[in-house]
Amino acid sequence: MIPFLDLKKINEPYETAFQEKLKSVLANGWYVLGNEVKEFETSFANYCGTEYCIGTGNGFDALVLIFKGYIQLGKLQKGDEVIVPANTYIASILAILQADLIPVLVEPKLETYNINPDLISQKITLKTKAILAVHLYGQLAEMDAIHEITVANDLLVIEDAAQAHGAIRNQESVIKNQKSSVAYSFYPGKNLGALGDGGAVTTNDAELAKVIQSLRNYGSETKYYNDYIGVNSRLDELQAAFLNVKLPNLDIENELRRTIAKRYLSEIKNDKIILPTVSFRGTKQSNHVFHLFVIRTQNRIDLQDYLHQNGIQTVIHYPVPPHKQKALSLWNHLSFPITEKIHNEVLSLPISPVLTMDEVSFIVTVLNKY
Repeated sequence: MIPFLDLKKINEPYETAFQEKLKSVLANGWYVLGNEVKEFETSFANYCGTEYCIGTGNGFDALVLIFKGYIQLGKLQKGDEVIVPANTYIASILAILQADLIPVLVEPKLETYNINPDLISQKITLKTKAILAVHLYGQLAEMDAIHEITVANDLLVIEDAAQAHGAIRNQESVIKNQKSSVAYSFYPGKNLGALGDGGAVTTNDAELAKVIQSLRNYGSETKYYNDYIGVNSRLDELQAAFLNVKLPNLDIENELRRTIAKRYLSEIKNDKIILPTVSFRGTKQSNHVFHLFVIRTQNRIDLQDYLHQNGIQTVIHYPVPPHKQKALSLWNHLSFPITEKIHNEVLSLPISPVLTMDEVSFIVTVLNKY
């Protein structure tokens, strides 16, 4: 069976370095917000081309802390509206709700699965104060168009890059200007994955960075003195140590993902299967890092069963759209036909830095025979 994602195989090359990091952390005796976290925050900020990186307990908290940070700075107020893609993992929307803000859902483009900038303006009201752009599956949203809208309407822009580590836009990293703050997740299955939960915020906004640093640590900048009603959401020292080992190889591993994706895109030829729409911008300037390679088909379960019978594991990202989830029952009556079509048809193929070219060839052959 070709697994959808073999995390053990992905992390095997790092095992010796992981063991050394574990010994180092144990020998140091400092287990929370120590040198490994500081080193990672500096390295990841440099990698992303930003002034600041603040490690958090996970990617969800990173998003929540951005919103709560803006509330503390008076740039957002509880009850403000935040535009967000209807087609996203529910965590994007839950983060808005967790900060006592109101999500306003906008349909995606069917070609890219990301929010459709052409539909954003019609959802803007006097209560709209921010746009949360989600870079779904590893492909950047159309940020140039989104930034034009935010500038014209004096809105904040926040980016959910939980699936887009290392994605490049116009020869720049995900973040573009001081009005944009980005949340990352280092969940084990991400392109840059820890061995447990972890997250980070990157920003060029010094005020926001300072507030988030405090909020993640009980609202305290100096121990036992609390300026805000904060939370406990600190990037774990050991997970930061593991991330320090893996970060230097992120671009290499992303390029391996692109190589596989290019083969899928050029070699899968089956009119029952709809391939993703991707724009490549040079070898190392792609706006897609292929956290997932997502195809669509009208007979998804049949195709998934067929692939499983042929020794290929796949995953559905995601079977139920947020507005149809029981947790968001107040929205169950809403209709987002493009989002619903995507959630009914998508199927994710195996893609990772350790997938072999022979395995890719086998997957292509099996798909073309379907």
